[in-house]
Amino acid sequence: MKLIVGLGNPGLQYQQTRHNAGFLVLDELIKHYRADFSGEKFQAQIFTANIAGEKVIMAKPLTFMNLSGDSVIKIISFYKLSLNDVVILHDEKDFPITKQQFKNFGSPAGHNGLKSLISHFHTTNFQRLRIGIGNPEPGWKIVDWVLSKISDTELKTIITNFVNKINWLKDWVEGMEFINLMNKYN
Repeated sequence: MKLIVGLGNPGLQYQQTRHNAGFLVLDELIKHYRADFSGEKFQAQIFTANIAGEKVIMAKPLTFMNLSGDSVIKIISFYKLSLNDVVILHDEKDFPITKQQFKNFGSPAGHNGLKSLISHFHTTNFQRLRIGIGNPEPGWKIVDWVLSKISDTELKTIITNFVNKINWLKDWVEGMEFINLMNKYN
């Protein structure tokens, strides 16, 4: 069993914001792999798909970004998953809109969703996909930037870049080690 978690904030006012890049690309996985909505549990919207004979859970925490770890740790504990069976999808302000990169460890770099996960996981060693949302423009505060709306053009770029590497999930489920996945898709 595998778990893919998209980080974001629930609610219409956050729907197409930079901070919701994790939700936005998770929606593409849900569509591509025809995941079924399984309801709201563990403080998250839960979707499931069967990929290459393995159950894959796709989750959108409903706890708001700062408390993402509360939801994710409940899912991991309930299904008795290892962190090696989890990939976190999140926004990355230090990358341009055109860049997405898999990573298997690292600091939160000020990202409150990652800080929450690290406090629950007790490690910075977990698999993630960093989705570029661009650096704040001059005069913008970080919080205002990440909560600002993504233009339709920027959103199309993010989605297109993600869809171009969407087979990463199938490769990973079929046993490709994360380091090899990083080499193939980064």
